[in-house]
Amino acid sequence: MPEGNVASYTNKHQEQSRGRVLTDAELKTIWKGCPDSDFGAIIKLLILTGQRANEIGGLRWDEVHDEQIVLPSQRTKNKRAHIVPLGDPAKAILSQFHADGRTHVFGRVDSAGFDGWGFAKRTLDARIAKSVKPLAHWTVHDLRRTVATRMAELGVQPHIIEAVLNHVSGHKGGVAGIYNRATYDKEKRETLNLWGEHVLAVVEGRAAKVLPLRRA
Repeated sequence: MPEGNVASYTNKHQEQSRGRVLTDAELKTIWKGCPDSDFGAIIKLLILTGQRANEIGGLRWDEVHDEQIVLPSQRTKNKRAHIVPLGDPAKAILSQFHADGRTHVFGRVDSAGFDGWGFAKRTLDARIAKSVKPLAHWTVHDLRRTVATRMAELGVQPHIIEAVLNHVSGHKGGVAGIYNRATYDKEKRETLNLWGEHVLAVVEGRAAKVLPLRRA
């Protein structure tokens, strides 16, 4: 498969990666191993937001606002517009990039966003193996699963996690989704702030500050 295909490296060793949830130590290793590059920023944003790889890799400047990312329906898997609140860590990462007339935030060629996923992932794995030690096989999609799992462990309610990930099932699936149009924007922001603080605490090797969640 071409390097630009996000799935080009996610189907390898499926028996090892299906259902894989990364530990805090593994998240820290991946974060620390990220190069100062488009791909490094993308990986960190995926860790902080739990969004899909193609949504962040193909991020457009007209989707980036001061406090949030606004993904139009044509750019989401379920064809529903999606708001991703940005905490301070995510905003700090994006602040390192400048439009300069570009349409997309990432990518060497301003046509469809970041490509070369397979090569970039192998390079990151090599960096990690050289500086620390090899990680057990992991995929970029494991980050999304990890974010969802860790949020649940932090006490976030399932329907808020679904709202953060723009995942239509459970509370939003079937008939329930037709009548439940709540977007939970406030709860999503609180959740992503909570998660961002947890990630930074892990990366920096300190205790996380307590950020209580308000029940929806």
